[in-house]
Amino acid sequence: MPTIHMYVGIAVIGLNAAAGLWGGIAWMRKEPSVWFWYVLRAAQVAVVLQAGLGVALIGAGSRPSEDLHIIYGVLPLVITVITEAMRVNGVTRETVDIDDVEALPHAEQVALARRVVLHEMAVMTVGVLVILGLALRAYFTGI
Repeated sequence: MPTIHMYVGIAVIGLNAAAGLWGGIAWMRKEPSVWFWYVLRAAQVAVVLQAGLGVALIGAGSRPSEDLHIIYGVLPLVITVITEAMRVNGVTRETVDIDDVEALPHAEQVALARRVVLHEMAVMTVGVLVILGLALRAYFTGI
């Protein structure tokens, strides 16, 4: 199981790097990307799987070479929850001064939706980049 844990850890690094790069480029271009969300969700699944494998290894009596490895392995789950909560706040932030979104002209609704999605992408991109850093530290403390 330690080998599987290592390979899933490499997947966590790769998927979060891909999501961070994809999200960063799309955000700088101000172009919402559907595929960003697929890569992001795959990265999140990998984080959950990785943490679960880590817990199973500890439960089986295996310990990492450094205790920091455990912290670096758990923090990505915390970051995922925090960024998801922040993402949800994007809608509130963009619509705080709007009484009735449905009363807006169609073009303004589309512009609003675009701003919300870009805000959500920015928040999630920052999150995956933080997770990438933590995953790299976890990898190097687990060797």
